[in-house]
Amino acid sequence: MYTVKEAAFITGLTEHAVRFYTDKGLVPSLKRNPNNIRMFDEESINWLHGVKCLKQSGMPIEVIKKYVDLCLEGDSTIPQRSALIMEHKEAALARLEEAKRHVDHLEQKAALYQAILEHRSPDTTNPGNWDKIRHMHSDVFYSPSV
Repeated sequence: MYTVKEAAFITGLTEHAVRFYTDKGLVPSLKRNPNNIRMFDEESINWLHGVKCLKQSGMPIEVIKKYVDLCLEGDSTIPQRSALIMEHKEAALARLEEAKRHVDHLEQKAALYQAILEHRSPDTTNPGNWDKIRHMHSDVFYSPSV
């Protein structure tokens, strides 16, 4: 049996995370000693590893709890667990595409800054300069209605 500190070391979680996950009911095999101190066996460590993996993938605690509850119901819930994982996968792929768009935008900004540093372009990144360069990009600047 392992203490919270040992379970944290084994799983690579913080002691706070181990306590939080157990308080949320994500480690159903958790045992307590006569002094009500959390004690972890191999199954509890496995649950912590599983929760850590799901959490690192961005899955919210509430969904992890649903997943744990489905696991406890047994093999009859495999279709529901599969659907839950597939839904989470789709959300992760959407976040990945959004992150790629952010990286593309930052790459464009980095290239623009390089051009500015090399004096090949005026500083179009500074709103304080926009009045001086409005003629270059009139389609993107705010113009009050007349």
